[in-house]
Amino acid sequence: MAHWHTLAANIPDKALRTDAQIAIERKRANIDGAALFWTIPRVRSPVLLRLLVAYEVLADYLDCASERGAYVGVANGLQLHQALIDALDPTVELGDYYKHHPWSHDGGYLYALVQTCRDACGRLPSYQAIKPLALRAAQLTQVLGINHEPDPELRDASLQTWAATHLPNPAGLAWWERTGGASAWLTVLALLALAAEPATTHDEGRGVYAAYLPWISLAGTMLDSYGDLAEDATASDHSYIAHYPTTAAASQRLAEIVRRSLAETRDLRDRERHLVIASCMIAMYLTKDSTRDAALRATTSEITRAGGSLTRCLAPVLRAWRVLYKQQST
Repeated sequence: MAHWHTLAANIPDKALRTDAQIAIERKRANIDGAALFWTIPRVRSPVLLRLLVAYEVLADYLDCASERGAYVGVANGLQLHQALIDALDPTVELGDYYKHHPWSHDGGYLYALVQTCRDACGRLPSYQAIKPLALRAAQLTQVLGINHEPDPELRDASLQTWAATHLPNPAGLAWWERTGGASAWLTVLALLALAAEPATTHDEGRGVYAAYLPWISLAGTMLDSYGDLAEDATASDHSYIAHYPTTAAASQRLAEIVRRSLAETRDLRDRERHLVIASCMIAMYLTKDSTRDAALRATTSEITRAGGSLTRCLAPVLRAWRVLYKQQST
């Protein structure tokens, strides 16, 4: 009998297993996008590639789990996303990430992802130079826990308070743009890629941080929201794009954000590689089925043009990738 109790305790809860599967099977574009950061260092690092993929899978899994358990309160989402911080700091103890979550049996899956990231961080030659910046970016991603609050008025009020508390606004961004940029973990991925280069300095890390947060990360969040506009409206989910007064205003602002995000790559070391990654991200989001519907076709073309010639060249390639890997709607 004891054997069966032990076995049952090691079987993941169905909800958590489903969230883990969704994070891998339906979000392949995110995983492949994270892996692209492997191309930034001059010397290819298997340790970096493993870290990038593990961190992306971890973040996508937590996003799914947090959304499913949003009804129990914001504290749950914040606690879950603490794992994104601990994954970058091998010096702290692992937390009770499921403390407020309706389910907790995952067969050790979450701890395994966190530990994989921690082990890899310790093997990057310049990790200590970028660690404070990476931890800061990861701490900001906890805003994802507020994003999933089901009460729209409470959610928006909480996000506004969070933006005022945690993010100064030198760029004149709206509160939803600040929280949108913070909610993406692209900044962490870019900093990890930088840490794989020997002799990286903290100042170089600060340059990457400033380029990705807010601008490149903001572009990713807003383009993702743009593609989910109809789906979020149907499900009454939070939509960053819906905060703009009209679709035309959203399209114009998105084009501005896309242009600024690409411009931010110009002063970075290995600027051409960052430009390719940013352009791939823009093209990937704009080749989702929903962005090609009649209602959005004209605005999608406008935003794609804002991405420049490289984005326009990459768009048909990434559309073919979506079809090949059956990722047209994700």
